[in-house]
This record gives sequence, structure tokens and C-alpha cells, in this order.
Amino acid sequence: MPVLNGLEIISAFLVLFAIIDVTGSVPIFLNLKSQDKTIHPEKAAAYSLIILVGFLFIGEWILKLFQLDVSAFAVAGAVVLLIISIEMIFGVEIFRNDSATADNSSTLFPVVFPLIAGPGSFTTLLSMRAEFHIINIIIAVILNLVIVYLVLRYLDMVKKLLGESGAYILRKFFGVILMAISVKLLTSNLSALISTVNGTGI
Repeated sequence: MPVLNGLEIISAFLVLFAIIDVTGSVPIFLNLKSQDKTIHPEKAAAYSLIILVGFLFIGEWILKLFQLDVSAFAVAGAVVLLIISIEMIFGVEIFRNDSATADNSSTLFPVVFPLIAGPGSFTTLLSMRAEFHIINIIIAVILNLVIVYLVLRYLDMVKKLLGESGAYILRKFFGVILMAISVKLLTSNLSALISTVNGTGI
């Protein structure tokens, strides 16, 4: 029987909020908008909910199916974040849009993955499942995605408040921050991945 626990919900919410860091990703979203790419807030929240809740239940099984561990998945996500940070800092376009749709949408990639539902979120969910009841984790996920929706929904208002120069400065600054985060994520998980490989005797 589901056991609702306010303390667990708050704890899970705060951990996920820190990991998803949607407010810190605002400069990245603004950078995508400056490239005339479309972000659909409702779709981003819905896709993220499906992916995160789905991974909560079948994440470990999926990784085992492909003979992967969380470290390998995190390394792959860190590389993607690193490339996004390079785009932000140097003003280059590495991710070429191959979509044939007219709206040039960036909703699923890179907004949903890896920025919202990324390796950090996946690792956190797997860790919290051992500590908290699943229903409390799901509620925490939903609360976080409500915030994600609101930030994306009013992104233009945020851009107006910052102005062009403010958005430019934030984009460069958080590009460096994102690069540092991706490098940290890459090195920490790469060492764990190498240890796992060495442990198998390969």
C-alpha cells in the first residue's frame, strides 16, 4: 500500500531540484532560442515525466539489457553536456538540426535529454529508490517538472528582464559552469567505469 511521507517528498524534491537545476539552465535555453530553435514547455514537461518515471521503474533493467552500468550512461551524457557548453562559450553550432519539421524544435534534444532527464537525474532516481517509497519520489518528480514548465513557459519574460547583453553574459558564464560540471561528471564516472572494466579482467 502506498505510504505518503511529507519528509520523503521534500527531501526527494530538493535533491532532484539541485540535480535538474532548471534555473541554472536558463542561459542554455536562451541560447537555443537565440538560434531560432523552438522549445515547447508542455511537451518538455510531459516527455521528461514519462522518461523519469519510466526510468525509475525499468532503468536498471534497461541498462542490464544492453550490458551497461550507470557510469557508462553518465559518461555518454557528460560528453553531450560538454559539447553544449562548447557551443555556448564559442558561439559555434555543433549539433546540426537534422529534423525535417518546420518548427525547428529542440524540445526533446537537448532540453529533455540531457538537460532535464539526464544521467544525473537517472543516477539520482536509482539511488533514491533504495531510500524512499516510489510514490513519494514520483510526487517529487512531478513537483520539479511543474517548475520546469513554468520556467520554460515564461522564458521570453526572463529574456526581457535580462536584456540582450545580460543574456549574452549569462550564456558565456554558464557555458563555462556547464563545461566544469560536464568535466567533473565525465572524470568521476570515467574512473568508476575504468574500475568496473578492470574488475572484469578485460
